[in-house]
Amino acid sequence: MHTQSGTRLQTDAPLDNGGRGESFSPTDLVATALGTCMTTTMDLYAQRHGFNLDGTKAVVVKHMESQPVRRIGRLEVLVTVPLPANHPQRATLEKIALNCPVQQSLSSEMDIPVSFSWGDDL
Repeated sequence: MHTQSGTRLQTDAPLDNGGRGESFSPTDLVATALGTCMTTTMDLYAQRHGFNLDGTKAVVVKHMESQPVRRIGRLEVLVTVPLPANHPQRATLEKIALNCPVQQSLSSEMDIPVSFSWGDDL
């Protein structure tokens, strides 16, 4: 339970690991944490610098491995930003996303390719 809001989070193991697959698995939450950390830290920077990132989203595709142990082997991330590719803060925003606390906490053994799509690409 989240201390401040009282929000409860329910999880379930995936079908391929003996669960019912009726809710987020713990590894789904790792993927979700990465995407939301990237977009949240970018948004905090934007707010402090007088622009908004409304419509920014992150899609994270999780790939599990079973050998040598069951673990997340790869998280593919696509961050979509509805600002022009020539936005003066582009490089800074991308650096912020790539250095968010969750990204910095994940194992270096995990493959985490990150790509960005800017408004001109949409």
